[in-house]
Amino acid sequence: MSGGFKVVIPARYGSTRLPGKPLLAIAGKPMIAHVCERAKEAQADEIVVATDDQRILDTVQALGINAVMTRADHQSGTERIAEVAAICGWHQDDIIVNLQGDEPLIPPEYIRTVADALAGQQQAGIATLAAAITDNDEIFNANAVKVVLDKAGNALYFSRAPIPWERGAFSGEGGQPTTAMPYLRHIGMYAYTVAFLNRYCQWQPSLLETVESLEQLRILWHGEAIRVQVVAAPPAAGVDTAEDLLRVEKVLSGFSGF
Repeated sequence: MSGGFKVVIPARYGSTRLPGKPLLAIAGKPMIAHVCERAKEAQADEIVVATDDQRILDTVQALGINAVMTRADHQSGTERIAEVAAICGWHQDDIIVNLQGDEPLIPPEYIRTVADALAGQQQAGIATLAAAITDNDEIFNANAVKVVLDKAGNALYFSRAPIPWERGAFSGEGGQPTTAMPYLRHIGMYAYTVAFLNRYCQWQPSLLETVESLEQLRILWHGEAIRVQVVAAPPAAGVDTAEDLLRVEKVLSGFSGF
């Protein structure tokens, strides 16, 4: 098990499909409150909401949770997390889990699992999660990011394409994967050390990440390891649409928290 870890929850007000998304009510309280509860259930040492909007800041602080205003000019969410670490004065070896503000159904054990994965090794300054793909159609779905690992459990590559490409199985029409190597779907939750975040912010975007539209490829491009912990199943989808809001409402109506 790891020692302590922090959770940072980015929560922007602007959303094309659901403006003010973090403040939308689910089961009688704003969505951001549910996300903070998941972090609390994971036994995070510290929880900080990073926002660009005073309304979100006020709402979170009224819950008794720390919130900070971050700059609007960041090129990536990772850079925003680095700003929070600097504002809070965290140490270089502190572990931070990046928990998205629209993931109220994330299992708390996954938050702790990704922190433990980073704390339990010395090769990587960043860790993430993956789960086996059980639906063959998902292998060919460009929205499902695939990852291939080395024998130590570090990422070799991430892609929207089917990787590994099983030449014999996919060479003809209607091919189905038969390999004993499982196809893994990347779960976009990350844990970082503060030292890693500071290095990351010095790097320019890479051609590889631009081609695949996958920010994590910048890390591999610059020769750093990403530890990947395989979990039992992907978490339930987050909230992007009004339909998602209704789906999550049904699940969370039985939860209690703050």
